[in-house]
Amino acid sequence: MDFSRVALSDDDQAFQAELRTCLTELVTDDVIRRDRETGDNFDEDVHLALGAKGLLAADFKDESDGGFSRLRRRIWDLEIGRAHTPWFHWGTTAMVAHLVAKFAAADILEEVMPGVLSGHIRLCLGYTEPEGGSDVATCKTRAVRDGDGWIINGAKMFTSNAQHAQYVFLLTNTDPAAPKHQSLTMFLVPLDTPGIEIQGLRTVDGDRTNIVYYSDVRVDDRYRIGEVNGGWSVMRVALDAEHGVMEPDSQGLQKISMMSEHALLMAEAVDRAAAIVGAGGPDGGRRIDDPAVQYRLGRSVARMEAALSTPEMFGRVANVTAMREVAPELMDILGTAALLPADTPGAIDDGAAEYVYRLAGPCGIYGGTLEVFRNMIATHILGLGKPNYSAPKPAR
Repeated sequence: MDFSRVALSDDDQAFQAELRTCLTELVTDDVIRRDRETGDNFDEDVHLALGAKGLLAADFKDESDGGFSRLRRRIWDLEIGRAHTPWFHWGTTAMVAHLVAKFAAADILEEVMPGVLSGHIRLCLGYTEPEGGSDVATCKTRAVRDGDGWIINGAKMFTSNAQHAQYVFLLTNTDPAAPKHQSLTMFLVPLDTPGIEIQGLRTVDGDRTNIVYYSDVRVDDRYRIGEVNGGWSVMRVALDAEHGVMEPDSQGLQKISMMSEHALLMAEAVDRAAAIVGAGGPDGGRRIDDPAVQYRLGRSVARMEAALSTPEMFGRVANVTAMREVAPELMDILGTAALLPADTPGAIDDGAAEYVYRLAGPCGIYGGTLEVFRNMIATHILGLGKPNYSAPKPAR
């Protein structure tokens, strides 16, 4: 892994400065406060403004098609994170849009893609089911042929951003008698279709997600993405992107690891905690002079740096594990006032460490649990056998 610095040309420095100014103007304290209150991880005004400036299109497209160069895309990712932009759902929209561009019919492309690039159309994922867990292939949401269309019934959990999206990339079962990976069909379902009900849910970190019910939802066959019962091959492309199973680029400019945007919040909390314990108290003493504080803070920094430098899906496990270990360490170092959440009088660093602690739980579930990723690493990378979940044999 190459940690050398990348020299920016005058044009790239100007792009970075212009982008930073743009985000400073758009991502105001009021935007961050509102996002904290709603838990949406999305702000429509910011999203539309970036779309109007052509930045969504530039991020979506390849350089050969007028998009960002790899270097500018890396600058874009870093500045979006540093500004605390309510942003996580653009990644979902872009991922689904790439699948639509690859697998959908031409009329669907004309209906969807201009709005995606302008910011007016957002896309969400309908994978997980209330009883399905991480094994999405056990899908029970049924799609049944009805003339030139389909009738869909079922429910999906954790459909984040459905309340701001116009379409859901929906996994359905179209042949219950077939093996589970050969019974799946994908649809891009308009969320204003009659029979769809969206109910909000709050996670422990304050984010909003949704459970979505589908009751006799009628969808035209043109919204089918890929072949009937061929949904797994379509979905695998999306899962590989979501899991970080992608080839690194030759310049090493891609994001190092999965969940790095979330881990950035941990890094900021660590930096500010170091400043707090390094400042003199009323008696002139500093907590950093305590060898125990030095050791624990130093260990937290080392864990954080190791996690942020761990690539791809390995980094997802490392980042979330570090967040779960470092956040309580910071709260213990800072004292009981660090247990207070943001916007609470007396909270240290506006509850930054406490928020990372709550965020670390859901982060270990997004896109699959940490156990799923550990199993993927074991089987696909280390060549170990698949885990055996059968009941233990009774002792003789």
